[in-house]
Amino acid sequence: MKIVQIIGARPQFIKAAMVSSAWKSKCDEIIIHTGQHYDYNLSKSFFNELEIPEPDVNLNVGSGSHAKQTANMLVGLEKHLQNISPDWVLVYGDTNSTLAGSLVAAKLSLPCAHVEAGLRSYNRKMPEEINRVVSDHLASLLFCPTSNAVENLKKEGITTGVHNTGDVMADSLFHFLELAQQKSRILKKLNLKLREYSLLTLHRAGNVDDREKLESITLALRQIRDKIIFPIHPRTQKMLQQFQLGLPRNVVAISPVGYLDMLMLEENADCVLTDSGGIQKEAYLLGVRCITLREETEWVETIDAGWNVVVGASPKAIVSAYNDFRPTNDRPQVFGDGRAAGRIARVVLEQIDCRRKL
Repeated sequence: MKIVQIIGARPQFIKAAMVSSAWKSKCDEIIIHTGQHYDYNLSKSFFNELEIPEPDVNLNVGSGSHAKQTANMLVGLEKHLQNISPDWVLVYGDTNSTLAGSLVAAKLSLPCAHVEAGLRSYNRKMPEEINRVVSDHLASLLFCPTSNAVENLKKEGITTGVHNTGDVMADSLFHFLELAQQKSRILKKLNLKLREYSLLTLHRAGNVDDREKLESITLALRQIRDKIIFPIHPRTQKMLQQFQLGLPRNVVAISPVGYLDMLMLEENADCVLTDSGGIQKEAYLLGVRCITLREETEWVETIDAGWNVVVGASPKAIVSAYNDFRPTNDRPQVFGDGRAAGRIARVVLEQIDCRRKL
């Protein structure tokens, strides 16, 4: 019973850690790391912290254009999946690794499961939207994190193989939060106190590769007087330098941090400013107000509950939200009960048993 997990970016490492734990010793698991995230703090440190088995294969594709990166993944994945001949392939989220894994599995007639299926921002200019739509239409099993995701698939005529399991990132947060509270020293290292700073993450191409948007965001940061901790993504750092844009003094740029440190930075912040989908969810689960630096979000549940506001890159909208947006609503348990990984593992293993009996 062989299952291949294809991963390549930080959120996928986190999700795969929970699923790996759920079916431990019940199958032969092969982990293929595409190498999409190759910086230590964006990759290897997550394997160490989350106790994920070392990848059996690392394609080491590195950076490049979407076409070049995806093409290199396709070539590498085809070779290894042909050699392994797995019973199932699992892909996660909405990255180029997700797209490449789904395409190769479909071409090789291998059954593929998409974890975090059904999300839609309805913005086809986002590469992530293309990746998730294509992956959903190729997958045999679709594991949805929310009921909204199930409805999105239904609108596109996808009803077979759809399971509302809850969100594996919620599983991970519930599982690792206490460990982070015990082990992380990031607050002491940065001399931070509860609710006396905000946290910024910024990495999406639509923001950081667009000089006008990136400059608008930095202008907004200059109008916020509070301390802002900014674990800076390599891509963002590169584009700030290329566009010759500086950060204001109140923004403390630090190297990317591991998962446990990031949880602590999120949990203790007064506000999270981000263009990351995963961090929107984590802020919601931790009860921290979130300002999303995009024009839309696939995590509409956080908006509906009143804990997230979408502002784009407008300095006026960003500063206004930072000063005035103070959630007081309850936070419904929209992302599940922390047992999504177990449900995913059970369904996949049952599918393998059924196929072998045919």
